[in-house]
Amino acid sequence: MTPAASQMSPSRRAWLRFKRNRLGFGSLVIFVTLFVLSLGAEFLSNDKPLLVRYQGHWYFPVVQDLPETVFGGDFETPTDYLDPFIQQQLRRDGQWVLKAPNPYHHSTLDYFAPLPNPAPPTARNWLGTDDRGRDVLARLLYGFRVSVLFALALTAFGVVLGVLTGAVQGFFAGKTDLVFQRFIEIWSAMPELYLLIIFSAVFEPSVGLLLILLSLFGWMGLSDYVRAEFLRNRQLDYVKSARALGLGHGPIIWRHVLPNSMTPVVTFLPFRMSGAILALTSLDFLGLGVPPGTPSLGELLAQGKNNIDAWWISISTFVVLVLTLLLLTFMGDAMRDALDPRKAQS
Repeated sequence: MTPAASQMSPSRRAWLRFKRNRLGFGSLVIFVTLFVLSLGAEFLSNDKPLLVRYQGHWYFPVVQDLPETVFGGDFETPTDYLDPFIQQQLRRDGQWVLKAPNPYHHSTLDYFAPLPNPAPPTARNWLGTDDRGRDVLARLLYGFRVSVLFALALTAFGVVLGVLTGAVQGFFAGKTDLVFQRFIEIWSAMPELYLLIIFSAVFEPSVGLLLILLSLFGWMGLSDYVRAEFLRNRQLDYVKSARALGLGHGPIIWRHVLPNSMTPVVTFLPFRMSGAILALTSLDFLGLGVPPGTPSLGELLAQGKNNIDAWWISISTFVVLVLTLLLLTFMGDAMRDALDPRKAQS
């Protein structure tokens, strides 16, 4: 190790080792870029124009609900910007319109489509349409955002519960650890899928309900890793010194033991996100996931199964799902190598 490297903090050296892993760092850049783009999906894939200048007035349809009378229509109904009449009005001399790159929202039904549904990829719909005439590219973009946001939320809940329970078990050990271990054994034996089916029948399906139910079971794996780290670190000299100085349990856990026990937590994150995305996709495929109408990768896979001839639905969804999981796996492998104590001298 060079003198300059020896003066760096452990987190800084781990970050530099992570950056040297081209596959892992490149996967992080690609994944973050795709996620940021999906956060602006309304500006990338939307049937409403982003900006319109009509008869000397400026409009922002992407954030405004405008009746078609504004553009020369006959009724006070919301404007259908795919209507040939409205498009002709917006193309008249002196008018100007800025559209999204993909002029379809995930819920857009194109009543003026020239082909029956599901339609194969064309210049009008780059990845074709599903069995209801909705644009597959738009469904994938919005579905990817839903999957990642759900995975982030589920991972955050799992980390909080896993770290909290693991820290209590490992630091206090003894009877506390014994009681928690027996509780986890009983709780992990609960039939998670059956509980989801029961609650789906009793309560109205929602993303919040699904998040709560999966969070109740998603923390136990991380809890075991954190417990093992706390059991090891509580015996080290710096913890004994802190106790000798009169520090209470809270400051010792928060300031000393927890920061030195976060390696498995950080390494666990990408793999936990992969598991969350797979869980949501599987439940959506079975019809037990997000409410109907919500864009979902699992729902697209189910459509591909029900419409074997519409190969573009299943293939495009499969590519997006596999790419997402591969990026997260490469990131997890790189983070594991960067935090490996055996490589700390590199």
